[in-house]
Amino acid sequence: MCGSIGVHGVPAGERILSGAFEQRVCDTLSTMLVRLRYFASIREALGRREEVLEVPEGSTVAQLWERLVVGEPGLQHQRFRPAVNQEYVDVQTALTAGDEVVFIPPVSGGQDRSATGSGAGPVCRITEGPIRAQELIDAVRTPADGAVCVFYGVVREDSRERKVRYLEYDAFPEMAEKKLRQILDEAQGRWPEQRVAIVHRIGRLEIGEASVVIAVGSPHRGESFDACRYVIDRVKQEVPIWKKEVFTEGEAWVEGP
Repeated sequence: MCGSIGVHGVPAGERILSGAFEQRVCDTLSTMLVRLRYFASIREALGRREEVLEVPEGSTVAQLWERLVVGEPGLQHQRFRPAVNQEYVDVQTALTAGDEVVFIPPVSGGQDRSATGSGAGPVCRITEGPIRAQELIDAVRTPADGAVCVFYGVVREDSRERKVRYLEYDAFPEMAEKKLRQILDEAQGRWPEQRVAIVHRIGRLEIGEASVVIAVGSPHRGESFDACRYVIDRVKQEVPIWKKEVFTEGEAWVEGP
């Protein structure tokens, strides 16, 4: 029997969908429950962080997105990359009962590429507290190393010719840490002698505070520079972390191409 639908439910029998996804929720319709989580600009547009929706069996990711757009027309031109159960998928992917769906806005930089691997680095996490760079250095350095390369990303006071007050970072933390581990695994595969650690901060960051720190221990400096650059570029491409710049006048989410 069909019940209420999600947090903002529609009673059974009402028309709630449109186009290819137009259905009547009724007692005879086979349905299933899926969980949606919202982040960054999509969260702000919808005004909620998550909900459970009742949808017809066999619904696709694209049909689910169409339903959201019907309820919030401002999402019509929103770009996103869908993820189901913490893996990127195609929009025509069919959903099953209990799936967790996230429509991921473009992250703050980079082009789409696929990540592989499943290992974990010595330090790899998302945090809401200050990042201690020395912890990462100690985690990757060995007596055999001739270099430790550190990328220390900090909040700057100017962006796009506007004065920044502070930054706010949002993340899909479970998937973000999973993708970070995959990226460290990639780096390990490319540079077997290197050890890599990364910590990315979320929440409110003031001017001068570190948002991300990467450390690479290596026998030789050239490989450590290469690996460090590779990791930060892949983070900007793949990891579901978003940055909002709060200016002295106005604010804006930073989304990649």
